[in-house]
Amino acid sequence: MYDYDLLVVGSANADLVIGVERRPEAGETVLGSDLAVHPGGKGANQAVAAARLGARTALLARVGDDAYGRLLLDSQRAAGVDTVGVLVGGAPTGVALITVDPSGDNSIVVSPGANGRLTPADVRAAACLFQGSRVVSAQLEIPLETVVEVVRSLAEGSRFVLNPSPPRPLPAEVLAACDPLIVNEHEAKVVLGEARVSERPEDWARLLLAKGPRSVVITLGAQGALAASAEGVERVPSTKVDAVDTTGAGDAFTAALAWRLGRGSGLAEAAAYAARVGAAAVTREGAQESFPTAEEVEALCCAGPGDASRTPGAGSDDGSGAGPRGESR
Repeated sequence: MYDYDLLVVGSANADLVIGVERRPEAGETVLGSDLAVHPGGKGANQAVAAARLGARTALLARVGDDAYGRLLLDSQRAAGVDTVGVLVGGAPTGVALITVDPSGDNSIVVSPGANGRLTPADVRAAACLFQGSRVVSAQLEIPLETVVEVVRSLAEGSRFVLNPSPPRPLPAEVLAACDPLIVNEHEAKVVLGEARVSERPEDWARLLLAKGPRSVVITLGAQGALAASAEGVERVPSTKVDAVDTTGAGDAFTAALAWRLGRGSGLAEAAAYAARVGAAAVTREGAQESFPTAEEVEALCCAGPGDASRTPGAGSDDGSGAGPRGESR
């Protein structure tokens, strides 16, 4: 019996958000809205998103002993996330500087702070969390060597989900553990490198599978998503929504997908559900504040497939996995 449906290992940031009419060119200054501060970070976002959906969730992360760290811990606990694995100290809490334009697209710069101090030793010290978790999810806003240690710490029978954001080349050991590897178009190109000899996403999926993952999900904006495994490649439709703010939508997508896979859903079925979760998230401002409950996702179940502007993960601004019109934190 597992104690947790999902263990998220990753970053926890304070999101500092400013609305702009347009993003500045090099050397240009533009005026924006009042500053808004939200709890964020890809790891913390995924944990809250899963807990909101009803998953028993734990977070392994590091924050600073400061006001932003306390903000993040409060947000996790309010959502029902077990924070026993959240370490405090070592550096200031990570910060993400985010601009959001009127279409809902965002651009993000991250100062990792304490996220960069989450070490392989911290992962080994949390062995009990890994033993008690059905699915483990990670991203790349923490050191790559720490993600490698996550893979080595997986309990027998547990499942590993990775969104390689920000994207970088991945060791074969990490790729072989992914089930699935979740990428948007930009991330797919980085992971494939020179192997990307085609412009067809179906070919990208097959090439990514050849690198070792057990399964792959590629998000494709208005074209929905692709779910790929040894059984073949399947298209997943998008869901029509009016995007307000895409911040956090890709993290909601990944969390929902990981949770549904742990419950026994097939890959394409889980990706379709995750697309509805990501679509619901972009209809509200903020990251964690925008994440839907299971009941709110159910309300989107009758939306017509195939006519959304984008599904989570399509954009290319911060490489993290997007909502209907762009990327997300």
